[in-house]
Amino acid sequence: MERIRIVDSHTGGEPTRVVVSSPFQLSGSSMAEKCHHFNTDFEHYRRAIVCEPRGSDIMVGALITEPENASSLAGVIFFNNVGVLGMCGHGLIGVAQTLKHLGKIQAGRFSIDTPVGTVQFELLPDHSVRIENVASYRWAKQQPIEIFPGTPESHTVYGDIAWGGNWFFICEDHGEPVAFSNLERLQRVALEIRRQLDEKKVTARDGQLIDHIELIASSANGDRSDAKNFVLCPGAAYDRSPCGTGTSAKLACLAADKKLLPGAVHRQESIVGSVFSASFAWANHDTSQPGCILPTIIGTAHITGEAELILDTNDPFCWGLVAQ
Repeated sequence: MERIRIVDSHTGGEPTRVVVSSPFQLSGSSMAEKCHHFNTDFEHYRRAIVCEPRGSDIMVGALITEPENASSLAGVIFFNNVGVLGMCGHGLIGVAQTLKHLGKIQAGRFSIDTPVGTVQFELLPDHSVRIENVASYRWAKQQPIEIFPGTPESHTVYGDIAWGGNWFFICEDHGEPVAFSNLERLQRVALEIRRQLDEKKVTARDGQLIDHIELIASSANGDRSDAKNFVLCPGAAYDRSPCGTGTSAKLACLAADKKLLPGAVHRQESIVGSVFSASFAWANHDTSQPGCILPTIIGTAHITGEAELILDTNDPFCWGLVAQ
């Protein structure tokens, strides 16, 4: 029988489960090596931590590791119900508040290593967290995709393919109200877009999978936000938060189209009404990709619980429920 200590939080409605102590150690000097070790030898722990019956499809896990860089506070590997994530904006905000809750850090600015690069966060006086994400950019503009082909619903949508720590297809001409009352239809359209991207073998840089779909609409409440989104995550759950990496990818598109200036604030609202404040600076270092920006996201997380997960190998679902 094994025990895993966790702290749960939510950022704008989206949960993060931080693994505080675990029964295994990851080898490797780089975060990429640690991530590979986690994927190769400890996949069953990922399922046990975030999948049912202990977790749910919307749960995002965060495994704290030793840092890759001596100047960093720690490393972190984010994961969900189907695999690891490159980065996770809401998750990093949750990690920051968890470390503060545990007395590991106080106010200040810290670096943390992820498999896709080093990011920074700062605890702010109003209890919110500012994160400085990895360099983000638009890979392709207005990629056409026919959805529901061969049916009366068949039509073509256009979307930008952009990187914000994960790959996104960002679509504004989907024709759907981005409202909680339209949730079922938004999920159906987003799943169809992702299915067609896969079938038509539309990929991102170096053939990487586009595993997040972001449906954007203008905000109905201009005093609160500038845009509203629905984000479908890799495991088919939707993001309750405005999505930190998705907002970063959207900022890159706004910057490329000259619709947002450096330092100007863009307020991104989620499908449940939570809001991230975001801005960017142009990347001033060689990223090998033109038009790179450095996004900044501000959001708030709240601690929801502390627990010790019990892994009893006599339990037939010890390692999580897996689709048959």
